[in-house]
Amino acid sequence: MSGHSKWAQIKHQKAGNDAKRGQLFTKLGREISIAAREGGPDPEANVRLRLAIQRARDANMPTENIERAIKRGSGQGDGAALEEAVYEGYGPGGAAMLVHVATDNRNRTTAEIRNAFTRGGGNLGESGCVAWLFEPRGVIEVEVDGNDPDELALQAIDAGAEDVQSEGSTVSIYTEPSALDRVRQALAARNIRIASAETTMVPKTTVTTDDETALKVLRLIDRLEELDDVQKVYTNLEIADAVLEQYAK
Repeated sequence: MSGHSKWAQIKHQKAGNDAKRGQLFTKLGREISIAAREGGPDPEANVRLRLAIQRARDANMPTENIERAIKRGSGQGDGAALEEAVYEGYGPGGAAMLVHVATDNRNRTTAEIRNAFTRGGGNLGESGCVAWLFEPRGVIEVEVDGNDPDELALQAIDAGAEDVQSEGSTVSIYTEPSALDRVRQALAARNIRIASAETTMVPKTTVTTDDETALKVLRLIDRLEELDDVQKVYTNLEIADAVLEQYAK
């Protein structure tokens, strides 16, 4: 969505307090466990795990937490087995929403997500109702740090990026999901400071609404992301920078 970098910055700022940081570690730990279960515990041979570990390190997650999550995913630790699921629905104003979860209890998760949608002015939909509006992409956020954004864009494209968007002090680099780690490593080798690198769901088309409704959608996203089982929330709503700034206050 428009303002992707700004929204990422706002969420990073909100994750600064202890409660949010603890919740972030829980979500990162679940991603690491699932990645280890799916592709094995060796990050050198498991790209998804390597990226998950890097995200955890970027968030200053303790090394022992990372190691514990890897062991849990590879069957060496305690804890119930996690499964991934995707919920689809509509937010206020008809904005399409995708909710990716990692859960050990589908019934509990479904009830919590349905309740969040209802309280937030949206509604949970049937499987397939909005997923077709999104496509997977890798996204790398790079800090300009005094560099020429155009030069950063050229270096990213040389490394295999599909698209580059510059916004303020941040450059957003989009790749095919399978090329994300390769592009990230190529940029890091050139001493380019990478703020984050992850796979995401990008809307094929976006919708707009009034500012008040956009704020309601942002509150619903927050309500969903506060649930422990929810890993990521995506929407096709085009949200103006001014609305994001107002919400951040």
